[in-house]
Amino acid sequence: MTKYILFILALIQASVSYAQYITLDAEKEVTWDSNAQKMTATGNAIATKENMSIKADQMEAYYAKNDTTKKSTITEVHAKGNVILTSEDANAYGNTLDYDISTDAAILKGTPAKLKTPKEEITAEESITYYPQAQKAVALGNVHAVDKENNQIYSQKMIAFFIKDNQNKMVMDKVEIYNKVKIITKDATVWADKGLYLPKIGVIKLFDNVLIDQQGNKLKGDFAETNLNTGKSRIIAGKTSKGRVSGIFKEKKKDK
Repeated sequence: MTKYILFILALIQASVSYAQYITLDAEKEVTWDSNAQKMTATGNAIATKENMSIKADQMEAYYAKNDTTKKSTITEVHAKGNVILTSEDANAYGNTLDYDISTDAAILKGTPAKLKTPKEEITAEESITYYPQAQKAVALGNVHAVDKENNQIYSQKMIAFFIKDNQNKMVMDKVEIYNKVKIITKDATVWADKGLYLPKIGVIKLFDNVLIDQQGNKLKGDFAETNLNTGKSRIIAGKTSKGRVSGIFKEKKKDK
């Protein structure tokens, strides 16, 4: 099948001080509606700009003319069907994606939506919003994160931040965790109101109404820290626990 390619001679005004070209191509066809100021790509459609690409079964791009420069500017990209967003720091997968250029927000929805890095995978039933320039992703609705060691984090909201490492590669720097937090490791299950995950050192910090269940031994407090590399946890009392850590310890049965 002939592959139709359309180079959009319009500029994306990025949040940084320079502009970038975007290209749009598809295997089946690309149509241009000047009245609606819309371009539609069908059949393995691909939109590409520097350091990021979007693939989908179908894609629409809307543009508007800048009154000052008289140049066309892409304002929105909408993709649906087998959506894959590829960037320096992660790949994201879903059924639909709505990318608003002005706010630099790409909202991905799926069953569930998925964000994948070399070390972690995050899924969300409601949406994952990716901010390319800010190097940030926000996951909402029954969020689940898992790493290569099968340590699992559950919550209703996670905010992931990315930075460049010593090899100039994008890596996940930290993840803020909110609402109905639950962590499952091979050694313990932990609950809390909110938390902070630091992937580079394998540490999770937990805050407020913390409960640790370690092989039937239970501890309650206001702050806890779990090291995913060692499997060890510590818990500290605070105001809501009235300055005390409480615990229930399982008695080991003696052999007869």
